[in-house]
Amino acid sequence: MALQPVNRRSVPEHVFEQIVAEVLSGGMQPGEPLPSERRLAEVLGVSRPAVREALNRLTAAGLVEVRQGDATTVRDFRRHAGLDLLPRLLLRNGAIDVSVARSILETRLHNGPKVAELAAERRPAHLAERLDDSVRQLEAEDDPIERQRVALTFWDHVVDGADSIAFRLMYNTLRATYEPALAALATLMAAEVGRAEAYRKLADAITAGDPPGARQAALDLLEPATTAMIAAITSLEEHR
Repeated sequence: MALQPVNRRSVPEHVFEQIVAEVLSGGMQPGEPLPSERRLAEVLGVSRPAVREALNRLTAAGLVEVRQGDATTVRDFRRHAGLDLLPRLLLRNGAIDVSVARSILETRLHNGPKVAELAAERRPAHLAERLDDSVRQLEAEDDPIERQRVALTFWDHVVDGADSIAFRLMYNTLRATYEPALAALATLMAAEVGRAEAYRKLADAITAGDPPGARQAALDLLEPATTAMIAAITSLEEHR
């Protein structure tokens, strides 16, 4: 276990981050007991209340289990954690975890068409106007990174139109995971975000209340770039 004394600024946050890193890296294995609060406080050079607050956050995140009168143990994050862990899993030690990236791409390709289908079914007020505005911005934008931002705003509106809190929360997490990598993904995403006509086709199908058409238009829009990125990831894995 490679825990280090922490700076006293935002102490519980630093304790939380260190233990999260240990759990995700495998430094702390599922079922392994954590040191006692007192021992953690000694090792980290912090107060027991700070350790307790960090453990409460770790419990809420599904990373540890605290049992009254028993040791605090590490949980298997694959079975107990939520989507909020996704950004931490994608970028670890400054490198992208390619298996996590692939799972995000697969989720994007699966969820996008369904969200578009629901938006076409439900079509809340002002959705057509907002989609049209985003497509116009996409048509006018030349910068590949800014095009990605506009495309994200377009999908924000589609997700709003789907009126599904589950899809909204998933999208929020996927967007938060994706945005820090906009510059790195600019080349791979250029073909997709440069196809304003494909966004227009999707917007028109949603506005027309055509769920099957919206689903197909979303698939046609998302599949080429997703397939290309998954192929690139597979190639990286093969050459490791």
